[in-house]
Amino acid sequence: MRSFPLPIALAARLSPVVVLAAAGWALTSGSSSEPQAAEKKKPEATASRSASAPSTTAVPKTYTAAPAPCDSIAEKTVKSLVPKAKTDGKEIKSTDSALRRTCSWNALDGYEYRWLDVSFEVLQSDEAAESSYQGRLKDRSGGGAVPGLGDAAYSVVDLTTEDKQQTREGVVVARASNALVVVTYNGSDFESKKAPSTDEINKGAIKAAKEAVAALLAGKA
Repeated sequence: MRSFPLPIALAARLSPVVVLAAAGWALTSGSSSEPQAAEKKKPEATASRSASAPSTTAVPKTYTAAPAPCDSIAEKTVKSLVPKAKTDGKEIKSTDSALRRTCSWNALDGYEYRWLDVSFEVLQSDEAAESSYQGRLKDRSGGGAVPGLGDAAYSVVDLTTEDKQQTREGVVVARASNALVVVTYNGSDFESKKAPSTDEINKGAIKAAKEAVAALLAGKA
C-alpha cells in the first residue's frame, strides 16, 4: 500500500491608571466637575479591556471521527474494481483510529492484479484540511480537478515500470469541510506485462472516491 497575541493595546494598559489618577486628584482637590470626568472614562476603560480580550468560542467541527472505511464502498463496486477480492476488505491499523482509518482490497484474477485503498482523515479545522489537501497536490502533477466531489477534489494517474512490468495507479484526493478522503487504485497484468488503461484506472478511482465521500457525508455529525 502506498501512503501518501496580538500584543495588548497600550491604551488598554494605561486607561485604568489614568482613571484612578484622575479620581484620586478629584477627591483631594474637592472639585465637583472632575469626578464627573473621571466617571466618564470608566466605561471607556472597560470597553477597551473587553475589546482586547481574545474570543474563547470554539468553531464546531463538521466531522469529529472517521467513518468505517471498509463499509464506505458498495460490494458490487468492490467486485467490479477488484475481482476475486473479499468484499469486506481489510482495515489497516492506525495510530489514531478515531481520526485516520484506511481499508484495503486486493486480489489476483488470473494474471490480472488490482489493488484499492480508501482512507479517511479528520483534521482540526477546515483550514487545516485545506492546507493538507494543497500539500498533497504539490506532490502530484499531470492530473486535474474532479468537479462535484466534496468541496474540492483532484485526480491523477501515473505509470511505473519495474523489471519490464507496468503498473498504472490512480489517486483521488478529496476534501469535505475538515476531512480528507484519499483513494488509491492500481493494476497490472502479469502475463502481458502491460498495465490497465489510464481511463480504466482513473474512472475506477473516481467511482470509489464518490462512494467514499458519500459515506463521509452520510455520517456527518
